Amino acid sequence: MIMLFEKDTDWSAVPPEALEGALAEHDAFTAMLRQRGIDYSGEAVRESSKAVTLRRSADGLVAADGPFAEQPYQLAGFYVIDVKDLAAAVEIARLCPTGAGTEVRPVWESAH
Repeated sequence: MIMLFEKDTDWSAVPPEALEGALAEHDAFTAMLRQRGIDYSGEAVRESSKAVTLRRSADGLVAADGPFAEQPYQLAGFYVIDVKDLAAAVEIARLCPTGAGTEVRPVWESAH
């Protein structure tokens, strides 16, 4: 999984050319994935103010507005790619447009 972090942005409130430029970068990235025959899925996520976090308490799970942790950069989107190993995933992630940073993690494969 390639997780993309950037400043918390409400993309519906940015100038249209900024949004179009960001989307064009991701269109080029997904075109490259298709050209290489890499299966993928992915989505952008809304800004952290739209998040709801569930935390355990003595009363069970309690919902709180906002992200799990207040940070200068928040999860902005992700791709799940099907490649042979972590090294290949890092190679692909280096080509992915991102704001502040990118985190790459293997996904657990279920035995079910």
